[in-house]
Amino acid sequence: MPSKTLFIELFQPFAQYRNPFTFYYAQTYPLPPKSTIIGMLQNACDDWYGNRYGMENWWDLKVSVHGGFESVFWNYQNLIKGDVELGGDGKLWNQNEDQKQKLPLYGECKTAQRSPVHQQEMFNGHLYIFIRGEQKLEKLLDTIHNALVSPRKVLSLGRSEDVVFIREVKEVKPQDTIEIKTDVRLTYPTYIKADGFPIANQKFPVYTIPVKVVFRNKTVGDDNALSPVSHKSEITKETQRDVQFEKVIYTGFDYTIRLKQNKSKDKVRSPIKCEIYESEEKNVKNDNAERKRWILFPEASFL
Repeated sequence: MPSKTLFIELFQPFAQYRNPFTFYYAQTYPLPPKSTIIGMLQNACDDWYGNRYGMENWWDLKVSVHGGFESVFWNYQNLIKGDVELGGDGKLWNQNEDQKQKLPLYGECKTAQRSPVHQQEMFNGHLYIFIRGEQKLEKLLDTIHNALVSPRKVLSLGRSEDVVFIREVKEVKPQDTIEIKTDVRLTYPTYIKADGFPIANQKFPVYTIPVKVVFRNKTVGDDNALSPVSHKSEITKETQRDVQFEKVIYTGFDYTIRLKQNKSKDKVRSPIKCEIYESEEKNVKNDNAERKRWILFPEASFL
């Protein structure tokens, strides 16, 4: 079935994509997961809960993210625990997670209301995102394109304070399609589906990243059934967060992937199909054109 692909280039000064499997310190994923990217696009299109274009249509979009950050650092923060309320006296009060005690957020008991956490953060990110959808999603892709070309709000990726600057949005098609049997060199870091990918490298980072997040409440009249949330006002303390994860391989800069060779003479492994995308960017300093190149595996790069 024919498909359409959008290319998004953005710059992000600071970022943290929280890894939910870390507890005593807040580790970040090296690249934004699919769920984080879809959340940014929903925000840009004012369709956080899929009321306009359908929740499943958003998650049917395929996402491939490439790029990286110039440096990683640790930030020591005190995070507020529980809920914060404004009291009748004009002071901020903190409700404990067990809902049994209220204490002032600032003042004598503030040390009991804050949790010191080491936050891993990244600096100066250059990200290149490919969004692919089938023909039925063409209207949604056009909406995303228009919303990013002329954004009506400040967009963020990950935390609300981690703003992004959109540098380019365009529809793209591969310059070339090749088949590889031995190895391939990737210029930019990216995620590749781990399951079923015939990588021969003995050591490589593996992450379990969220690819779909849906908030659900109990259905009225049937406590055993759950319905997706359709508005922010419906989110309560009883709202359940339904998350789907995918195990991925993370490649570094200038990473060479070696493919497994089938030693059996009776079985011949099929070559891996690759799509090659290229783009030229003018260098402001020396007025020369810089050529960028991305290699995508249609079956493994798109999550």
